[in-house]
Amino acid sequence: MAAELYVISGFLGAGKTTLIQKLLREAFRKDKVVLIENDFGEISVDAALLKSGGFEVKEMNSGCICCSLSGDFVKAVNEIRARFRPDKIIIEPSGVAKLTDIMKACTDPSIRPFVNVKTKITVVDVKRCEMYRYNFGEFFEDQIQNADVILLSRTEDFPDKVNEARRLMERLNPRALILAKPWDQISADKILLARPEHEEQGNHSPGCGCGHHGIQGHDSHCSCDHNHSAEEIFNTVTIKTEKVFSKEDLRERISYLEHNAKGRILRAKGILRGTNGYVNLQYLPGHLKILNCDARGNMLCIIGQNLNRQELVSLFSGE
Repeated sequence: MAAELYVISGFLGAGKTTLIQKLLREAFRKDKVVLIENDFGEISVDAALLKSGGFEVKEMNSGCICCSLSGDFVKAVNEIRARFRPDKIIIEPSGVAKLTDIMKACTDPSIRPFVNVKTKITVVDVKRCEMYRYNFGEFFEDQIQNADVILLSRTEDFPDKVNEARRLMERLNPRALILAKPWDQISADKILLARPEHEEQGNHSPGCGCGHHGIQGHDSHCSCDHNHSAEEIFNTVTIKTEKVFSKEDLRERISYLEHNAKGRILRAKGILRGTNGYVNLQYLPGHLKILNCDARGNMLCIIGQNLNRQELVSLFSGE
């Protein structure tokens, strides 16, 4: 029997891993589930967090499934089938992956008989969706336009942004099921709903994502080829450090990163040694969360544009 395959897409920091944890708790408790984590950096912080919860995780790092790893993805699916014979496979692509390219890998002829794509879910941060569309339309819009279900995140934190975000989603993908309530008010079964009329989506023209066009500028006036890879637009710095940080120390370093570091910082996440155990650091522009965690690690992954690797490594590895 073919394994059911679910793709959980969403731009950087939208809340994909949090959604996966909800689905595992509420909908897939009795199923044999394997997660495929595809991070853009050399290490996967999300994989470490999910593994600490006792889940089976297959990591694919240092690139996007849609780019250089497509062959590796097919190999990974075949290995998972042979070793675990799972009922369900959940794929969490990199936040900068295009959903169209992910689906090309998922429907590769060599694995099509063994996996049944059930639902493509895209998580959208209501606070940042306009900014992401403006600056990275090629990637952001592709994730929206090819989803069966669009789940808005941080709606309880920014209720004034919900209606505007919903209208944007309706314009980009009028056929998707759009869920805008706080997640504790939405059942996992509702999120997993896939309607047949969604299956023929994907014939849209996403924005170019080059950062030079306004929200109304993704049209025939754009001279870009609309086919950038994530590696062309984004870069990542992976830092491994045995240094022990207090939470205040981390806040100060992130503040420096936010206001003084070269390039444009879009996302930082890591598991680091804290003064009272390990901590999970999650950063988006204007938002920092540092929580104690059960996972163990010594890693920080930073994603952005025009990053200075030496500066960032020195900031978190030096004294």
